[in-house]
Amino acid sequence: MPPVLLADALTKSFDSPGGKIDILRGVNLVVNAGECVSIQGRSGAGKTTLLQILGALEKADTGSLAWNGETVTGRPNGFLAERRARLLGYVFQAFHLVPELTALENVVLATRIAGRHTRATRAEATALLERVGLGHRLGHAPGKLSGGECQRVAIARALINRPPLILADEPTGNLDESTGEDVMRLLLDMTRERDTALILVTHSTAFAARADRKLVLSHGILEEEPVRRLF
Repeated sequence: MPPVLLADALTKSFDSPGGKIDILRGVNLVVNAGECVSIQGRSGAGKTTLLQILGALEKADTGSLAWNGETVTGRPNGFLAERRARLLGYVFQAFHLVPELTALENVVLATRIAGRHTRATRAEATALLERVGLGHRLGHAPGKLSGGECQRVAIARALINRPPLILADEPTGNLDESTGEDVMRLLLDMTRERDTALILVTHSTAFAARADRKLVLSHGILEEEPVRRLF
């Protein structure tokens, strides 16, 4: 079985008044089915840029990227959008829910985008929201939900299409410590229940240590650190 994600020699730089800044310098990454990988690094190290490149939301300057054994580097936007909708789920720091839609409608929307919406989808989305503890909030819009509840909706939305890989960018960054702990536990539990791979960008050393592998991005280089289990 091919890895769910294979990145080879990714580079990325930006021009600045002081000259070129190298954000990524030959980054390699292999993520297998069901594996949880955390990425840490100082502010401005390029963690979000790397995650966007891994999700083909931004292009690397050089290098290659494959999802489920299929090369996606250099493919047209339509191809990328279709594969992304089926193969990847996203959990962002800022939630990115559609404010005009209810919690249930936000989750169902992901199935429409992926082209797999059926009569059973609503029931599936309802079951997922019940699993994340929001069975009583199905009809509430994001503006009526707390930050932790919005992130639970985002987790359900990321999982509804059963993608092999979830990309999570500081998913607890906008939450207080207690709520962040609850959301992180839920994200880790649900991805493991479904054998879904997870790439987690987090500033929390404690959360990073819960991953199967802990990586650090520093000066454009992605390196692995030993994981010391905290649970």
